Amino acid sequence: MTTHELEMVTQVWPRMAPLLFVPQNEHDYDHLVAMLDTLIDVVGEAEDHPLASLMDIISVLVEKYEDEHVPELI
Repeated sequence: MTTHELEMVTQVWPRMAPLLFVPQNEHDYDHLVAMLDTLIDVVGEAEDHPLASLMDIISVLVEKYEDEHVPELI
């Protein structure tokens, strides 16, 4: 990351932090799932959609939480 990129991220991160975070509890998890549901409705399967990568990132965060905190069904 260049210094310029870091400066840009520093400027936008305060607005992004409430939307992009590692879930620490069930409330955080539920919040991310709700955001993911909305993104799925908006983005669908359009890989070229501007929010497609955000949807991918949130889905990874949701999956990680589920792997660590949600018991598997047998």
